[in-house]
Amino acid sequence: MKIDNVPYRSVWVDVDDGWSVHIFDQTRLPWSLDILRLTERDQVAHAIRTMQVRGAPLIGAVAAYGLALALRHDSGDEAMERDAALLAATRPTAVNLAWAIRRMLTRLRTTPQADRVAAAYDEAGRICDEDVIQNEAIGRQGLELIEEIAARRPGPVNILTHCNAGWIATVDWGTALAPIYMAHDRGIDVHVWVDETRPRNQGASLTAWELGRHGVKHTVIADNAGGHLMQHGQVDLVIVGTDRVTRTGDVANKIGTYLKALAARDNNVPFWVALPSTTIDWTISDGVNEIPIEERNGREVTHIQGRDAEGRVTGVQLVPDGSKAANPAFDVTPARLVTGLITERGRCPATADGLCDLFPEYV
Repeated sequence: MKIDNVPYRSVWVDVDDGWSVHIFDQTRLPWSLDILRLTERDQVAHAIRTMQVRGAPLIGAVAAYGLALALRHDSGDEAMERDAALLAATRPTAVNLAWAIRRMLTRLRTTPQADRVAAAYDEAGRICDEDVIQNEAIGRQGLELIEEIAARRPGPVNILTHCNAGWIATVDWGTALAPIYMAHDRGIDVHVWVDETRPRNQGASLTAWELGRHGVKHTVIADNAGGHLMQHGQVDLVIVGTDRVTRTGDVANKIGTYLKALAARDNNVPFWVALPSTTIDWTISDGVNEIPIEERNGREVTHIQGRDAEGRVTGVQLVPDGSKAANPAFDVTPARLVTGLITERGRCPATADGLCDLFPEYV
């Protein structure tokens, strides 16, 4: 994608700068576009934990490069396994992270120690390239849904999304936003309702920033406004991303997604989930009981960051002194509330049979 007409991916390697890894600091957006230079494993782990880099596909790709950076210091078996375990444990809910580390180890365990650094960079690069291809394919699959709505009637196609599942959350294109970008680029009149996505405001900060830079019409709304808009016929379609999908179609996504799915079902609004196949966890079937839900620091709820009248980025406290805050980062939307899944291989019902029809190798 492009920022001010300059093409970027969300992670890249600078060969001329000692094979350092570069990412955007997402905690600084939308106020400034800061690029972080990563040269150590611990820098990568910190960036993932603190959400300087976030988005299920992207943290998997960045963690893969983190292992490559670690191997530059010690490429022995014991160190490699230790470093891989540390990176895999940085965030628990998004399955892409563990998937990427497993894939790296599958190749590196059979690679001679002297060749491991080069192999690690190569494999991490392959993970990134495949993510771009998958997300572009997801965009084409989801575009058809938008085209069908646009063909039925005049006026804008109003799409609601939650959190950020755009190109800044992947290596490129995004998942839920990829069909929107493609529709916009084809001249379809599309408008996006952007949930603020408390408590970290990834919608208001990141999705709105992305859409604005690409010229897509959008309106930021409070998280609890979506149901009202659906009741009044102002939402044609909901598309969200996901951090983990069970083999039966349950979906874990940013906290608040479940409530959007309930409102969509009550108002007969299609609720679609966009994901690459790397987000499917084929080992579990009950999302509510089996997907680990990350509990983040309560300060994310009690405080908020913004820009004041003088242009300074600052934080303020929202709650009374002494009030405790709980901060589950994700919730699970049961498959029964999901209209369907949009993958790189096509669309399917959110069921075990639907997923197996697209991915028979996992049956």
